[in-house]
Amino acid sequence: MMEEKDNYQDDEMIDAVNRFRRSLISGRTRYFDVSEFEGIVEQLLEEGDLKTSEIAVRQAIRMHPNATPLQIKYAQILINKGHYQKALKYLAVVEKTDHNNPDVHLLKGSAKLVTGNEKEAVTSFRKAVRLAGSDLDEIFYQIGSTYIQTGNTKKGILYFEKTVKLNPSHDLALYDLGYFYDHDDKFNESIKYYNLYLDVDPFNQYVWFNLGTVYSKVENYDKAVEAYEFAYAINSDFHIALLNIGNALATAGKVVEAIDKYHEFLALEPENDEAYCYLGECFLNTEDYTQSFLNYNRAIELNDKNDAAWFGIGLIFWVEQKFSESADYINKAIRLEPLNAEYWLTLGKILADSGNLPASANALKKAARIDASNTEIWLSWADIYTSENDVENAVAVLRKGIVKNNDPVLKYKLTAILLKSRKTREAIEILKIAVEQDFIQINFLYDIYPRAIKNKKVIAVLSNFLTRNGIETPELPSKS
Repeated sequence: MMEEKDNYQDDEMIDAVNRFRRSLISGRTRYFDVSEFEGIVEQLLEEGDLKTSEIAVRQAIRMHPNATPLQIKYAQILINKGHYQKALKYLAVVEKTDHNNPDVHLLKGSAKLVTGNEKEAVTSFRKAVRLAGSDLDEIFYQIGSTYIQTGNTKKGILYFEKTVKLNPSHDLALYDLGYFYDHDDKFNESIKYYNLYLDVDPFNQYVWFNLGTVYSKVENYDKAVEAYEFAYAINSDFHIALLNIGNALATAGKVVEAIDKYHEFLALEPENDEAYCYLGECFLNTEDYTQSFLNYNRAIELNDKNDAAWFGIGLIFWVEQKFSESADYINKAIRLEPLNAEYWLTLGKILADSGNLPASANALKKAARIDASNTEIWLSWADIYTSENDVENAVAVLRKGIVKNNDPVLKYKLTAILLKSRKTREAIEILKIAVEQDFIQINFLYDIYPRAIKNKKVIAVLSNFLTRNGIETPELPSKS
């Protein structure tokens, strides 16, 4: 019965909005009572029709000049339009006649916070909270939303948490907690709140979709697929969920299932170049280079600005050791996405394989400028010089990499090069730092320079580290 009543009220409000719009078209003002005007303005705001909502509230105030709820709606519209000072002046007048209205103080706080006056905003928010009564959960939610608007995600989340503590079924707060925890890389918290949202409303396709995305980020691909499947079951026109099922399966290594899912998606959206690109990648990973080429090429036919497709074909030619063709395709991808470090790294490797070491070093240098945090770039760049026995430049690259990228692997690599070139003192100093940073990675040193195992000074550094940290000396790995 309650649901029927809510539906009836919704229908009445939609009818009121339609009648108001017809009155604007006809140019004849119609009478609406205060509650009707409130509903009309709120509905128009929800639709994002700010211009018509302002016309409605102005007309409403002329008709009901002493109606505080309408005056508050007008202040809300002014804030939405970015007219914060005008809104504050208006609210100051309203406050004189209705100083115990929490919405007045909430809107004052919002306007002050957005204009950078947090101290006064907090004072207004406290008044709103004190006067909120049974609407405290909504007041907390609105305060949180304002903090989010100003870029203070931490404070926004704090108030959303307060909201759901008071009202565990507050769907907007639950959604926002899921969303903003995801964006803060707190994926477990995001999953928690999206699931709590679904306890309230299990038929929201977008929340299921978002949940699937977060599960993918934590590499729980089975759960991701399940969430995407729920989204697709709720709305079979929500094809992006189908595509993401394929992506989750592919990332989980279930390539055959992923290929089937991409074909299912393409039967519905045959002009989607991204899906052909994903298919190309699947076939590339299964070493079916003919099918991979066909799908990447189809993606390019549909969209010749699909850089990933050009890159994919470049990888196929690289595997086939057609270095010139490979470099051509990678360069086309780079022209479309010049700041993609992976493309430059791959180009550098291809040029190295083709024997063009100067061009390779130049490509890797560009990759490092774009993404200094990518350890593989620095290692590959150093390898260009070590392959030519150019120890000086290899060391220079790694020292520069260590400044910009604190990965201990770079230090172990530098240690190996220095040991091999008999610069033992420098090598040991670098090794001491690397061991303190990450002892486990010592195996990387052994892998690239096995003779380090028997180096007495290396053994002394490791023994000293283990003794100081109270770790029993393990058996050193044997190398044949």
